[in-house]
Amino acid sequence: MKYIFVVDDEKNIRELVKKYLEKEGYNVTLLENGMNLIGKIKELCPDLIVLDIMMPGIDGIELCKEIRKNSDIPIIFISARDEEFDRILGLEIGGDDYLSKPFSPRELVVRIKNIFRRLEKNGNTSDIISIKDLNMDIGRRFVEKNGEELKLTTKEYELMEFLFRNKNMPFTREQLIEKIWGYDYLGDLRVIDDLIKRIRKKLRKIDSKLEISTVWGYGYKISE
Repeated sequence: MKYIFVVDDEKNIRELVKKYLEKEGYNVTLLENGMNLIGKIKELCPDLIVLDIMMPGIDGIELCKEIRKNSDIPIIFISARDEEFDRILGLEIGGDDYLSKPFSPRELVVRIKNIFRRLEKNGNTSDIISIKDLNMDIGRRFVEKNGEELKLTTKEYELMEFLFRNKNMPFTREQLIEKIWGYDYLGDLRVIDDLIKRIRKKLRKIDSKLEISTVWGYGYKISE
């Protein structure tokens, strides 16, 4: 049974999300703020966190930064703000998905299932794929260049893995959204552009020769 934390200062949202998640068979712990979240993570080891951004005290952004120092637990941000800056920032610091309030609890459930499904699928393979100066260990979800790790968030890794597995093939934003978030994703297609920008920045940081190419008027691809 998967264990999920729901962290939100709005009681009605916490209770609504809990109702839908428990109906799907998940074990759920509710927290009204993030003051004790880090300690609870160490104590209870959740499989995923639904995290509100705007909370009194320490907000979701700072909590995510702290969590990412020691853990790659999937994090889905929920927020009353739908500004592009907040969405990009949430994904950039290590969030795996972002839902704007008000949101459909059913959509949240679908996104959670998709994350678990991909993690389970990827954990059952031991393939190693090499392109240019990068090696991707599928089983370990690990990408490296000459022993130096390319640190990726869950969604960055999933996008990289898909493009690695389908090298030289161009894909539209819609196709990439379907592969990474699922066919019933209702968010902004620009989330793919955000991911690509962040991955390119990280590739430049380790001076990698690998490029994610823009296919103008179409989408993206990785070439050998």
